[in-house]
Amino acid sequence: MASSNNPAKPVHILFVGAGAVGCFYASRLHHPSQNVYASLIARSNYKAIIAAGGKVELQTHSFGNYTFAPYAVFPNIDAAVPSASSSSSGPEAAVGGEKSAGTGTPPSEGWDYIIVTTKALPDRTDDAAMVAPLVSEKSCLVLIQNGVGVEAPYRARFPRNPIVSAVTVISAEQIRNGVVRQNRWTRISLGPYGHGLGAPPGVGDQAGEEPVARLGDERMRALARWWTALGGIRDVETHSELELQTIRWHKLCINAAFNPTAVLSGGRGNADQLTDPELREHVLGIMHEIRDAAPLVLGKPLPDTLASPEKIVKSTERNTGGRPSMLLDWEAGRPMEIEVILGNPVRIARAKGVQMPRLQSLYACLRSMQRMREEREEREKGKGKL
Repeated sequence: MASSNNPAKPVHILFVGAGAVGCFYASRLHHPSQNVYASLIARSNYKAIIAAGGKVELQTHSFGNYTFAPYAVFPNIDAAVPSASSSSSGPEAAVGGEKSAGTGTPPSEGWDYIIVTTKALPDRTDDAAMVAPLVSEKSCLVLIQNGVGVEAPYRARFPRNPIVSAVTVISAEQIRNGVVRQNRWTRISLGPYGHGLGAPPGVGDQAGEEPVARLGDERMRALARWWTALGGIRDVETHSELELQTIRWHKLCINAAFNPTAVLSGGRGNADQLTDPELREHVLGIMHEIRDAAPLVLGKPLPDTLASPEKIVKSTERNTGGRPSMLLDWEAGRPMEIEVILGNPVRIARAKGVQMPRLQSLYACLRSMQRMREEREEREKGKGKL
């Protein structure tokens, strides 16, 4: 007999993005003996995972070292699209998937959960459109992405599918393709996403049908149970929609302060920024601007339990050597998460009549830096063709 932690029917969970975060959280969900199967869409590390027999090596602070053999590993979206010719989604298929060196086949009944862990770059890609071929009526979308406003494009494209929004606090890195190291923390906060906090009650819901927010809450709680009872993660938190959005805005105090400053200061890490008195004042100013704006945007004061800017700074001082992801992207010539970390909060606040001049300045400067570099690279490519 199935328990609440052991579903009667196979549950298939697809992670779109097989970086450090995706691989770690997928590995804590994959329990074939309990009817829960996790699969990966890998891009740059696909060949390395397949070469390792369809397995990912994990070196973790919280659970020791182990290997994770997903139900299936796919090189792209198209390969993961279920079809009538897909194999059975039962335990036999899971074993078959592992025997085929991780290539596997999509479950014929479709994906129960589609968990997106890729960088949110709405100025470059339409991620909601990208995952659309994977989504069926039964699919729940889970967004483990930075910033605010990331859910809106998914809700617009999938008005009837449950959506779960997620915020992580984890220190993890892919030290080489197919090898993930988790250094500290495992906390993940989950909350259903209905139609946005500004939408009137009932928007998008049809008579006689269960509201998507309620469906999202149910799917969120099931996911949290599996991560906790099966995966052993102790700090999986479930929240209401407003609570989760509050957590997103609070995390901006870290991401929107340290990430852009690391790039604009010439490459200084988070703790290093705080050794400079002017940069320290700058970082605290950004955090306070966000903390002052958030209650006006959300319509509710921030809870006292959320760390103040001063506490965040004090904690950050101890984490020496950390280099934020935006800086790593800039140095590698990759697009930065400018829109969801800076542009979206500025626009969302502005729509509520709230100005965020510090964030707007960071947004304008970084967007210009990125555009100028890309235009320069295009000119250099053009010269090379002459």
